[in-house]
Amino acid sequence: MKTIFIKTLILVAISFSAIAQKTPTRVLIIGLDGFSAEGFKTAKHPNLDKLFADGVLSLTTRPVMPSVTLPNWTSHLTGSGPEEHGITSNDWTLAKHPLTSIATDQEGYYPSIFKVLKEKVPNVKTAYYYNWKELINPINQKYLDEVSFEEKDDYRANYAKANDFLVKNQKNPTLVFLYSVHTDHAGHGFGWMSDPYIKAIEEADTAIGALLDKLKAEGLYKGTHFLLITDHGGINKGHGGVSMNEMQVPWAITGPQIKKMGLITEPNSNKNTSLVLTKLFGVKDIPDFWTGALLKGIFK
Repeated sequence: MKTIFIKTLILVAISFSAIAQKTPTRVLIIGLDGFSAEGFKTAKHPNLDKLFADGVLSLTTRPVMPSVTLPNWTSHLTGSGPEEHGITSNDWTLAKHPLTSIATDQEGYYPSIFKVLKEKVPNVKTAYYYNWKELINPINQKYLDEVSFEEKDDYRANYAKANDFLVKNQKNPTLVFLYSVHTDHAGHGFGWMSDPYIKAIEEADTAIGALLDKLKAEGLYKGTHFLLITDHGGINKGHGGVSMNEMQVPWAITGPQIKKMGLITEPNSNKNTSLVLTKLFGVKDIPDFWTGALLKGIFK
C-alpha cells in the first residue's frame, strides 16, 4: 500500500511538472518614448516600482547613436545598431533611405525579433501597438498577428487591446509590444524634466497600473515577463546628441525566468533587448548579423 501511495505521489509530481513545462512564454514590452534616466529618478511611478521590485533595473543603459526615436526602437527590436540595420533617422522608409542594411528578408526589411520568433517558436502570437505613425516603418508586418495605431498621442485604447490580446492568446507563446510617444512629446513641447514631462511619466504609470490589475484579475500576471524600455533621454526641448541626459535611459525586466537583482550597473545597450527576448523564448539559433549581447547574469 505504501509503495502504491509513493508511486501515486511521483505520478502527481510528474504531472504538475509537465503542466509547468507546458506553460507558454508570455512577454509584455512596455515602451515609453523619451523616458530618460533623470525622469525615472524624479517622477513618481509606484506601479513600475512594484512591478520590477522582484526583477532587474538598469538606469545606465545606453541608446544607440544617433539618440533619436526610429534608430533606437529598431535597435531594440532587431538586436543591432544603425550601422547594421540601416535606420539612421526618423524619416527612414523602405523605399527611400541612404544606408543599405547588411541583411534583409524577402520584402527588404532587416530581420526583427518578430520574424525570428515566428520562424522558431511554434504557435507564437505577436502584437504591435503604437501611436507614432513612423515607428512601424522598419518592421515587416507580415510577422505580426495584430497591429493597432492610435492617433493624437492617445494610448489607452491600445492598452486595452493589449490586455485583450494577452487574454485571447494565453495558451500560446506571446510577445506584445506596447508603446506610447506621449512622454517624448511632452519633452519636446515643454522640455525634458519640466513639470508636464514628469506628469506624462506619472500618467503612464497610472495606465500601466490599471493594465497590470486587469492581468491579475485574468490570472495572467504571475506567468508574464515584463520589460520596460525606451529610446533616448533629452535636454531642453530636444535630443539626438551625446550628452549624458540623452544617452542614459532606464531598462527593466521581471518575470519567472529573471533573478531578483534590483539596480544593476553592468553595461547595457538598446541593442541587447532582442537577445534577451530570444533567451526568454528558448530560441538558440539567432541571426549571425545581430550584434547585441545577452545579459546572461539576469537569468535564473
